[in-house]
Order: sequence, then structure tokens, then C-alpha cells
Amino acid sequence: AQPEISAPQFRGDLQASAAIPRRVPVPFLRPELTLCKASGVTLTAGSRVVVMPDQGGVGKALIKRLEKLGAEVLVIEDVPTGEELVKRLEAWKAQGEIQGVFWLAALDEEAPVENMKLADWKAATHLRVKLLYHTMRTLYGHINQPGTFLVSATRLGGRHGYDAAGAVAPLGGAVSGFTKAYKREQPEVLVKVVDFAPSRKTAQLADLLIEETLLDPGVVEVGYAEERRWTVGLAEMPAEDGRLGMTLGRETVFLITGAAGSIVSAITADLADASGGVFHLLDLAPRPDPGNPDLVRFANDKENLKKDIFQRLKDSGQRATPAMVEKELASLERQYAALSAIRAVEQAGGSAHYYSVNLLDGAAMDAVMSQVRQTSGRIDVLLHAGGLEISRLLPDKAPGEFDLVFDVKSDGWFNLLSNLGDMPLGAAVVFSSIAGRFGNGGQTDYSSANDLLCKSISAFRRNRPDTRGIALDWTAWGGIGMAARGSIPAIMKAAGIDMLPPEAGIAFIRRELSAGGTRQEVVVAQGLGMMLNEFDESGGLDLGENSELARQAGTQGIMNDRVVGMGLYSGLTIEKTLDPSEQPFLYDHQIDGTPVLPGVMGIEALSEAARLLFPDRHLAAVEEVNFLAPFKFYRNEPRTVTVQANFSLDGEDIVADCRLLGTRQLHGQAAPQVSTHFTARVRLSATAPEKAKYPLPAPMNGKSVEAEDIYRLYFHGPAYRVLERAWRSGEQVLGAFAEDLPENHRPVERITLASPRLIELCFQTAGIWEMGSKSRMGLPHGIRRVEFHGDPAAAKGRLHAAVTPNPDGSFDARVIDGKGNHFLTLAGYHTSELPDPIAEDILSPLKQIVN
Repeated sequence: AQPEISAPQFRGDLQASAAIPRRVPVPFLRPELTLCKASGVTLTAGSRVVVMPDQGGVGKALIKRLEKLGAEVLVIEDVPTGEELVKRLEAWKAQGEIQGVFWLAALDEEAPVENMKLADWKAATHLRVKLLYHTMRTLYGHINQPGTFLVSATRLGGRHGYDAAGAVAPLGGAVSGFTKAYKREQPEVLVKVVDFAPSRKTAQLADLLIEETLLDPGVVEVGYAEERRWTVGLAEMPAEDGRLGMTLGRETVFLITGAAGSIVSAITADLADASGGVFHLLDLAPRPDPGNPDLVRFANDKENLKKDIFQRLKDSGQRATPAMVEKELASLERQYAALSAIRAVEQAGGSAHYYSVNLLDGAAMDAVMSQVRQTSGRIDVLLHAGGLEISRLLPDKAPGEFDLVFDVKSDGWFNLLSNLGDMPLGAAVVFSSIAGRFGNGGQTDYSSANDLLCKSISAFRRNRPDTRGIALDWTAWGGIGMAARGSIPAIMKAAGIDMLPPEAGIAFIRRELSAGGTRQEVVVAQGLGMMLNEFDESGGLDLGENSELARQAGTQGIMNDRVVGMGLYSGLTIEKTLDPSEQPFLYDHQIDGTPVLPGVMGIEALSEAARLLFPDRHLAAVEEVNFLAPFKFYRNEPRTVTVQANFSLDGEDIVADCRLLGTRQLHGQAAPQVSTHFTARVRLSATAPEKAKYPLPAPMNGKSVEAEDIYRLYFHGPAYRVLERAWRSGEQVLGAFAEDLPENHRPVERITLASPRLIELCFQTAGIWEMGSKSRMGLPHGIRRVEFHGDPAAAKGRLHAAVTPNPDGSFDARVIDGKGNHFLTLAGYHTSELPDPIAEDILSPLKQIVN
């Protein structure tokens, strides 16, 4: 009888998967280099620089510029073997210190996979990343301190493949991954991978490579597209994206590599339970023998099994060692995992086809793919999980080890894709890691291979548009797999990196496939700890006393005093300390005796932050405004407002996703509490908003409510008593802007960008309708969009807010002058109801005009 193989120790849980933050790499704008500090690298007479040129002429232009600066350029003009290159580099080293390396081999686009043989693929990766490995390993003792550098270049499209079009030359991902890992090993070195869009320009790109070497030490991944400078950040996005997900069923065909790994076995079981489909399982491990009693003992009697294996080794005449026993156990573990996967498929009513194959063997993979084609005719889900990881710093990482770790993932991927032929492929899921996304010390090979897979998946949007491509950047798993053993959990904890709960990881692929139409890379992790640490304290910005940014922050706007930095993930960070005893917009905006930052001044703060890096732009709109929590000034004490902004492009507009944060030190808590109070997206246009006209407001004809009655209801002090009177006109309520208002802020000569008191006029006028019709008062909760149409200082006559209630309870509003000039539009404003009832006697004047 066949031995009983137990079910997987852990089962997938979609709720656990949904609890994991779903972060997606996205392109963010970086500041212009003129706003950045010096990197610490100088290129002058005496500099000795290695250049691996491209074939398109950028390298030639770069060499000319370096020579003009007086540098000695050491050019790798051919494609040597690794051993030949090492000898050449050693000879160059013997002649003096080498300051840096420019690596441009990945600027050349490779041929499409379908036009390459395995030998072509290996030659392409040898040139791009294997020779880079030999170079940096040999120069590790030279490129290891401030003032030295590694700058590589890629042709992924200018945004590192994180745009809608997808990566252009995905083999550049191997160079990108290596470069990021080198930065982790050598944090004092200036390390960058600079990405470009396809272009015939050479001189301009050479100039940019030199400028990137000399400026901005705060970024590693940087690129150029649409005449803008980019980097890669993270954004949380839901798996449910409105597109139709995949329905998994008995007809679904899966092909899974690395199938004998414990994690992959558990994922296979999860997919089998969900589908009962057809599974083609590939692994180097031999096909497991269901009659092997050692497989049952592996699960139930491991300690005695170890003793028996030790004795067997002795009896065979070998010198038995604990290492040899562990090797035998590792083989049994993979066979056990493979058999568990097969049994899980069969128990779910599916069919399992197991292939013992070396992913590196092109002929063997051709044969396996031919069998898959003959059996199933298509692949609905290709899961490339095969791979291994061996952590060693670059000087200790022998060439054979680098090749093995890199090739299993890289060549295995090529052997899968190149043998697909015309077989339909529904979705491809590749296993990457946080080492591929962020780089990791000791994992130059693993980072290189994983980032290559990510960029290849990105390129599917360009060259396989009918196939969904998904890359998963896994963190270390807890409870299952190699990372759950030994000292790794303690190392991860010290680095602030959370281990992934296995039940969340196991179901994650099922969720990605079925919840929506995912076609992207996803970071699968909770806390990322040191991976999100900045490379430079100011994020690369020049914040010296005489810098442009310091001047702007100190002299322009009301809500920015100090630029803190430009974080890769936090974005531009600005601080402003506000004193409620000094600012009218605070001491005239108190709720129950506590000053509260007006929501409209929050909008002003976000708008000022968005425009700081782009002073030539015009404020066009503020969208998706959320007032999440009031920003209070407890005990009337000063408090610091922090604004963060990440920038991207939307058509011709620059958009800034902004957050207004507050920090409090609560009694009894060691760490300060950081809260997000407001969020919004600020839109900046290249041209001034077009002037607009709107029909004149209807004159007051009948009853109105005057300021005296209005401010028996509202809590505002003089600076925010913006309504002089309000009246109803048809289905609108009109509010007249008060004249001769006290100053809004100090210093009074500073001007506002977002016309905060005109937005407040809309809020308060909408409140007249809300209180008069529903007998309730609400505080601002959100706005779908605020648009700006011109400078209110040019208004002719009295300004008015014309507010229209919508069926969903929200309000639209326009601010216009006496000639019908339109200055501001507010759409989708909604409030959150205050619980306290309002006295009928003070509501009565409002009800009379509304009803």
C-alpha cells in the first residue's frame, strides 16, 4: 500500500492575503538636477574610469567627454570571457586606483525571445551582466568609498518599465538588479542605474550620464522620459481593478516550475483546491516514488530517519557526516513536497503530470514543452517559481555560484518562453523577491535574475499583449521554506522586515489571478524596514542656506517653512510650524475652544507643496480631497504640519499625490503617533487656466439670512466669517462674500495659491442649505474636484458662491463676480454630520430661506 502523505501544513486564506499591503512599483518624478546636491564624485585629470560601451554610440560620446575632462578612460572594446576580463582589470588596477565604472552594454536592445537560440540568450546575458559581475568583483576593493562610482545604463523606456507601454529591452533588468544589489553592499559608493527611452541621441545621453554621476546621491534608479527625470516608488493599489479576473476550473491548465519546493507545493495545492485543473509540474528532483517509506518517515519520524540515513552511509563505506545526512534529507524534502503537490491535485479531482527536468537543459525543456503541447494544447497559467538563493558578498561569490543562481531563473525562463511556439498563454506569474525590487547585499546574482524576470513581465505589455504578466516580489516567508529556518528570522527582525504569514502568501497568486486583471509587478510584504531607508538624508536635494529650494520655502507661500527632503517613497517632504496665537486662520477657527486647521488651509498647504518644485506651473485643480481627521492644536500650543507629495505625469499635467501629516507624542508611548489628516491630488498645468464666464447670480428677491444669524450657528471668528448673507434662487443657494475681512494669515504680504477663503465661502454656503433643509450641521469630509479659473484679485464687483445640491447629498459650487467672471469651481463636496442637534430658534432663519 502507498504511504499516506499528509496535507500541506498551511492552507491559503484569501482574507489573510487581502490583509497584506498590496504595493506596486510606479514611476515618480524626480527633481531637476539643478535642485540636487553634489554626489561627492569629481571627474578631473587623474580620474581613471572603466567604460563598457554600447554599440549605439553613447559610449563613444561619453569617452570623448571624459577625456575632455582629463580622465584616463579604460575601455572594454570587445566581449572577453570572464577570465580574460579579470586579467585585464587586474593589469589596470596595478597601474593605479580606479575611481569608477560606466556600464552601457544594456543600452543596446536585444532580439525578441522568439528570434533567439539559447546560445544567443546566454551571450546577451554574458555581455550585460556576467561581465559586470566580473568587473565589480575584481574592482570591489577600489569602488568601495565616497567619491567612487558605478553608473550603469539601460533601455527599458525611461521609467524602468513601470509605465503602461512596458519595458523596451528587458535584459536591462539584469543590469538594474545587479546595480541595486551593489549599492546595498557598498552604501558609500555613488551607484545608479540610468534608464532611457529608445533614441538615436548619443551626446545628450552621455551628458546626462556624467551629470547623474556628479549630482543627486539620493537615488539609485533614475530615468529620462518625456523630457522629465523619473525614479521608481511604491503605491498601494487594490487587486480588484474593475477588470474581469480569471475563472479557475477543471479546464484550467497550469505549468509550474520549482514544483518540489515546499512553498510552491503549498501554492499548487491551493490552486488545485480552487480549480481541480490540469497541472504540469516541473522540477529537478526525481519523480517521487509513492512507495518510498522514507517519505512518510520524513514527515512523521525525521529524527530516527536521520539516524538511519547516517547508518546507511556508513554501511555503504562512505565517511558519514552531518552535512551528508542533511543533503539526503534535502533531497527527500523536495520529493516529499513534490508528492504532496501531486496528491493535492489528484484529491481535488485534477490531473498531475510530473517532469523531472533541468531548467538549464534546452533540449530537455524542448521535449517537456512538446509533451505539454501534445497533452493540453495551451497553458492558462505559467508559474515560474524555480530558483535557488545563495547569499555571499561579491568577493566571496565564485563565478560558478553566480552563474548557477542567475541561470536557473534566467535561462529557465528563456527555455519556457522560447518553446511556447504558438501555444496560447493566458497568464505568466514569475517569482521575484524584495532583493529584485530593492537590491540586497550578498544577492547580486539573485537580484539580477529577479529583476530580469520583472522587466520581462513588464515587456509582455509590449510584445505579448494577450498574456497577463504578473511578477511577485516576495519577502521572506515565515513558517515554511528555507527562510523560516536558522538565523534568518532573527536577521529579518533586526532589519525591521516582517516575515510573510504563509496562509497569506499561499493564496496570494489565486487572488491576483481571479480578483482582477493584474498586469504588473507587486511587492508582497508587510513591514519592509531597512529596504525603505533613504540613501541620503535629504533625498539628494540641495538644502543649503543659499539653495534655490531654501529660498523658495522661506519667501513664498504660507504653509511651507522648511524643505526636509525628497524621499524615494515618502516623496517631497515640507514642514511648517504654526502657532495658533499668531495665525488668524487658527485663532478664528476654533471648535470647543481648540484651534483646528481649516480644511481649506490644508488644501492650501498641499497646493503649495505640489508647486514648490515646479514654480513655472499653474495650479489647475485639486482632486479627490479627503478630510480624514481634524488637525487640532491642543492646549493652544504650536504644532508642526508635515506635507508629503509624490509626483507623476497625467498627459501634459504634473500631478502630485499629497498627504498632510501630524505627529504627536502621546503619554506612555515610546514612539510618536503619526496621523494622516488630509489627502488630495494636486494638478499643475503648463498654461494658465482659461478664463470662464457663468450667468450672473440671481439678485436677492425676497428673504435672506444675514451674517448675524449665520454666525450664531457657525463657530468661526472674524477672519473666517466669509458669508455676508445668503439667499435661495431656484434650486441654488447663493452666498455673498464678505467685504473688509480681517487678514487670513501672517505675514500678510504672502499670497495664497488655492483661494482658501473662497473655498470656505462654498463650504459655508452649502452648509446654509444643509442646515436649512436637513436640520443638521456637517464638517467637510471630501471634495471630488476643485478647479481654478483665474485670479480673484481681478474680480469686478462682489464675489458670490452659487451652490447646487445634488441628489446624492453632495454639493457643486461656483464662485463668480458681478460680471459673471468665473474664478473657482467645486464639484462633489460632501460633509460628515455632527452628532449634536441644533436649536430650532437659530435654525429658523435658514429654514425660511431654503424652504
